[in-house]
Amino acid sequence: MTANSYSLAPVWFTDVAGSALIIVLSFLAVWFAVRLAKIQPSNVIWIYLLWLCVALAVFGVSRGVGHIAKRFLLLMDMRDVWLSLRPYSGGINTLAFVLVASITLFFQRIHKINTAILNDKEALEEASQEVMHLNRNLESLVRRRTEELSRSEKKYRRIFEGSMDMIFILDEQGRFADINRAGLDILGFQNRDDLIGTMSLAGPFESSEEFDRLMADLHFNGFVRDRQCRFQTKEGKEVFLLLSATSRRDASGTVVSYEGIAKDVTARLYMERQLQQAEKLASLGQISTGIAHEINNPLGVMLGYTQLLLKDHPAGSQIHDDLKTIEKHARNCKEVVEDLLKFARSTQTRKSSIDINQCVEEVISLLAHQLQMDKISVETRLSPDLPRVTADGEKLKQVFMNLLMNARQAISGQGRISVGTESDSGQRVIRIFFSDDGCGIGVDHINRIFDPFFSTKPVGEGTGLGLSVSYGIVQDHNGHIEVESRPGKGSTFTLILPIGEAGCENSAPEKKWNN
Repeated sequence: MTANSYSLAPVWFTDVAGSALIIVLSFLAVWFAVRLAKIQPSNVIWIYLLWLCVALAVFGVSRGVGHIAKRFLLLMDMRDVWLSLRPYSGGINTLAFVLVASITLFFQRIHKINTAILNDKEALEEASQEVMHLNRNLESLVRRRTEELSRSEKKYRRIFEGSMDMIFILDEQGRFADINRAGLDILGFQNRDDLIGTMSLAGPFESSEEFDRLMADLHFNGFVRDRQCRFQTKEGKEVFLLLSATSRRDASGTVVSYEGIAKDVTARLYMERQLQQAEKLASLGQISTGIAHEINNPLGVMLGYTQLLLKDHPAGSQIHDDLKTIEKHARNCKEVVEDLLKFARSTQTRKSSIDINQCVEEVISLLAHQLQMDKISVETRLSPDLPRVTADGEKLKQVFMNLLMNARQAISGQGRISVGTESDSGQRVIRIFFSDDGCGIGVDHINRIFDPFFSTKPVGEGTGLGLSVSYGIVQDHNGHIEVESRPGKGSTFTLILPIGEAGCENSAPEKKWNN
């Protein structure tokens, strides 16, 4: 060693000691990583550190052994051996670094997957807790929801059943799926089973064309609103309903059901007709009174002079026959004038306490022979406990006479007329029925039968004032007339008169009488 050279002992010591220390520390790191991995074997961080320490230990051993071997081989003057081993030592070092990088990249991916798994685990734990909570509270939840549904069902069922209007549900074919109590009463049914699933809405409709129009509007528009429809009850009674309905469709647009509500407006329509009739009769009555008085005086003069001329010409002569013709037609005109005066109610009404049954019997007795000749039988069902009423007996007899004569004329050939009376103590009225099995009244005519001068009889067989006069008399007694008729089945006229305070000593219980 020359004087200018330095000692290499510190370098050797540092290289050998440092290499040995690297080997020791790397194995210590592996030992601690193993312990951590045993404490938390599912922790991916500790597993990553373990593999990283193993890779670094391999690198440390390769690096340390290489440096130590280098120093000893150079010390022993075996440089050629070291030169042959050095590439292997460098390759091992490079592989160790590649292993470290691979482990790092691998565990980076593992860490992402582990994070996602942990997140999923947390979500699963939360879901599991929710499921456990639901399982613990399922019975109470079901009970609470059941109670809520029950309350909702009861509320809407009360509305459904408590409505005074008809509420109904139809299936896709128009058959009744449900109907409330008011609907059953309106249609005249007692049990739902008679309608549900068996009867279509077309059944109560009086006109099939009207039903077809209703269903067509429901199909194309989806609803109808305030459609006035004419229905027929189970007993054949005509009722008018104001109907609103909607159609329900599924996701594909196919109709699955219909829902509707209908209000019975029969009484309202009847009252409107009564009011219109009263106004019409009042107006025509005033006109008729003036016309009757203007015509009555000239007719009296014509009849007087005709009778004077008849005395001057013998019977059988041409002039006598012509005068008789003039007299006949003048008297016919006078009868029309008298009917006009009766229609105008120009005569004074004299009311007293009367027995309606007695009045009916007197009129039937008066017409009995004529009805018998026409082969028409009369059946009477008079209530024996009918209370007396305050009325003009003679005018009511005129009404009874008109109704009986109309019934006789409605019967062609052999037939039957039923006359009955009953009392309604609750409404304090009495009812008098006149029913026949004749030809009935057409739908187009039934709303005009009380119009003055309206008649379905041939020209010359009636003035068209009989029912108008009868209507006026009944109105004058604070009553009204109801009519039920079906073409080919006959008609029923019902007179409803209030029970007067005077003479109402007894009030009979209500009795039902069916024509």
